[in-house]
Amino acid sequence: MLTADRGKAPAAGRRPANPSPALATACLSGTLEDKLTAAAAAGFGGIEIYEDDLIVSSWSPGRIRQECDHLGLAIHLYQPFHDFEAVPREAFEANLRRAERKFDVLEQLGATTMAVCSTTATDAVDDDDLAAEQLRTLAERAARRGLRIAYEALAWGRYVNTVEHAWRIVRRADHPALGLCLDSFHVFARGDDPAAIRAVPGAKVFHLQLADAPRLNMDAWEWSEHHRLFPGQGDFDVAGLLGHVLATGYDGPLSVEVFNDVCRQADPRHVAVDAMRSLLSLEETVGAAGPATVRERVRPADLPPAPRLGGHVFTELAVDEISGPVVARVLTALGFTHAGRHRSKPVQLWSQGAARLLLNFAPQRKVAAGTAAVCALAVESADPAGSARRAERLLAPVLPRARREGEAHLNSVAAPDGTAVFFCRTGGDDNWLDDFAPTGREARPDGLLTGTDHVSLTESVDDFDQAALFYHTVLGLRATRTTTLPAPFGLMHSRAAADPQHHVRINLNTAPLRRGDWSPGVPSPQHIAFTTDDAIAAARAMRALGAPLLTIPDNYYDDLDARLALPQELLAAMRRHSILYDRDQHGEYLHFCTEMIGARIFFEVVQRVGGYSGYGAPNSAAVRMAAHRRRRLTTLKRPPALAGGDHAHDYSLAHLTALSLSPPELVSAAADAGYRYVGLRMTKVTPHEPHHPLATDPALMRATKVRLAATGIQVLDIELARIPPEADPAEFVRFLEAGAELGARHVITQLPDPDFARKADRYARLCELARPLGLTVDLEFPSWTQTGDLAEAVRVLRAARQPNAGILVDLIHFARSGSSLAELRDLPPEWFHFAHVCDAPAEAPPTQEEIVHAARFERLFPGEGGLDVQGILGALPPGIPYALEIPRATLVAQVGAKEHARLAITAARRHLDAAVRRTGPTEAA
Repeated sequence: MLTADRGKAPAAGRRPANPSPALATACLSGTLEDKLTAAAAAGFGGIEIYEDDLIVSSWSPGRIRQECDHLGLAIHLYQPFHDFEAVPREAFEANLRRAERKFDVLEQLGATTMAVCSTTATDAVDDDDLAAEQLRTLAERAARRGLRIAYEALAWGRYVNTVEHAWRIVRRADHPALGLCLDSFHVFARGDDPAAIRAVPGAKVFHLQLADAPRLNMDAWEWSEHHRLFPGQGDFDVAGLLGHVLATGYDGPLSVEVFNDVCRQADPRHVAVDAMRSLLSLEETVGAAGPATVRERVRPADLPPAPRLGGHVFTELAVDEISGPVVARVLTALGFTHAGRHRSKPVQLWSQGAARLLLNFAPQRKVAAGTAAVCALAVESADPAGSARRAERLLAPVLPRARREGEAHLNSVAAPDGTAVFFCRTGGDDNWLDDFAPTGREARPDGLLTGTDHVSLTESVDDFDQAALFYHTVLGLRATRTTTLPAPFGLMHSRAAADPQHHVRINLNTAPLRRGDWSPGVPSPQHIAFTTDDAIAAARAMRALGAPLLTIPDNYYDDLDARLALPQELLAAMRRHSILYDRDQHGEYLHFCTEMIGARIFFEVVQRVGGYSGYGAPNSAAVRMAAHRRRRLTTLKRPPALAGGDHAHDYSLAHLTALSLSPPELVSAAADAGYRYVGLRMTKVTPHEPHHPLATDPALMRATKVRLAATGIQVLDIELARIPPEADPAEFVRFLEAGAELGARHVITQLPDPDFARKADRYARLCELARPLGLTVDLEFPSWTQTGDLAEAVRVLRAARQPNAGILVDLIHFARSGSSLAELRDLPPEWFHFAHVCDAPAEAPPTQEEIVHAARFERLFPGEGGLDVQGILGALPPGIPYALEIPRATLVAQVGAKEHARLAITAARRHLDAAVRRTGPTEAA
């Protein structure tokens, strides 16, 4: 709904109204040029120009006036003018000179009113008569130029800090060019009664500024500077105040003046849209509750009322070929039935009672590989077209939707975070369910779930208040106050919104003070809560079906018993089935969760008893978050067969596969793609490759450890302890200690030394240095080194006779060295801790130089070449991790290192895990 960078706003954003909508440039980030364009694009007809915005602008006041005329913006106010009144004569004369210069600016801008804030100057005196006299002089000079002075009482003003006091001075000055500037924040910050405004004649209210805020116990200036919100986002009764102001007969602009840390950094176009939404919603509220004279003046033109909502119709998850089957299995275990397939899109319908989920395998919003995420939600509307018109009128972006002839016409708009919101009517001639061909599968007869209770989304701190405003204004939901929740990884802010009948509930969360990379193992979780009539019976049945329900620690139930003295039978049942509990004066709330599905999604089952309308005790979120992280890390550490994983192998991302990534970036890439481990290259092997000196760079070491802890990824191995003839194993002590600090298990070594006795001795010494650190030393045998095949590596291990000795089989080195599979099968299995996996053409390059180049830059994914991948891996012990070392320079240049890492594991799973499923783990491994 935003217009281009220049030009007037569309008709949808404008409406003839009295008072007219205005926006203070102080609300927005960017230069004045950016701010004017954003205000016009959002449909504002006027602005306040903040003095600092003009000072930093390269445009002259005359040019600004021209641009505002072009954009259709009236300049209602120039502000602020500080520290004018009740000062000694010398200061007063200087203030008058300063004011005259500002009057020059107003004339060039074409503005007629200047805001003068009550003084905070230390040389001012507490003398109302003097203040009135000096303000009258200022007003007289302004009147000579056809200008006006709007006097504003700052909540932190030195002597004048209330509207009542400011009005006494204005009345005493008694000049037609002197009136009041009212600011809702200053009224509420001091706890003043806004009804007192009715004592001021409307003609003496020259300007009105509107802002909301949470109720905080802090310095008023700090509160104002950092925590103002748009009307409807905070705790102030801005609608009530506006009603009082309009009752005075005020007919000036309704100007939004908000500043906080988020708005000052966010895209000004988005913030201006939020401001307009809040103002339209405020006018709607006042128009519905005020007297007839007020209703007629503030009724927003062409804004349909919010239609009645009937509940959640469906929630849509974006999935891929990895996450989709996982989500489907969990839904089956929760009692859902795959009920339909979309007739023209790769979308599945899963249902149970009135609870419906769509799995979209080709969503417009892409998600990280192996991840499921909420991409859309649909609500039942009594008037879907009316809901869509309202959303569009409130500047919500309308989403294009391709549909074939005969398919239902669904209206949808985008929420601030990109989530699609659909307005539906189930049943009738245009029924969205008719777009799905039935699968013929029978629904479960027991009906564990009855519907959808709420959808919970984690927003960025930038989108949190914006999202709450969107759902409040567009859907007509009533938002609760923002609450602060304790959590294992920092405080969380939470805010719920629901329709008056509580048929539609949306819960929003954010981490307001997240810093750096240390974060929960599950970033930005989302969940969908389903309703049940019996939480205990549902948990029992779902666990029997194999649902991965989250285990809650006993400490929680011991505390619950101490606090609430619940019946012991109920407490025992909740403990047995990991059910969380809360109660208030209206009723009770029982709820339980699944483990994380597809990296960030989980499902919740809730039972509401009586009139309980909350979402659980504040501490339940912390308990659940800790349990989710604990379960995720436990799953990562267990072998797939025990963990019930979907893949036959643990995979590690070898650093050479994505050597351009720093260690923290490599860890993130591994986590995003679904690896369990990484291998870190800590030494520089060739002159031209990137160097990541973890052993000597404390900042890099710290960042890597933080990222490992945050993601749950583990370090499988470190490389490379390369020991040529001139090297001393003692040189690698810090290297080994750094590996142990990172939690590594293995060290890769190479022995390019023609003297067998010397290299065997040095290998043994390296093993002795590594053993106290819990590290094995795994000998790799590239064909171009003096330890260039399996047989030579075996000789070294047998000569060294070390308990932590090992051999690393790299498939391309094994093949190019002509090593023997028969010999490999006969070696002790304890020598093999992991393998380097890749593919390559069956025929080796003709020269050693080309062999080295191919190994370092031109490997292939498993199944793409001619190596005997299955045969070599089948000769190794079963269950060892597969480290994907697949440097492929051309592909990395095309798609980037992170995408290359994802493609590598996708290909490996497809080729290698499929073989395990066909032949069985022992035979194929």
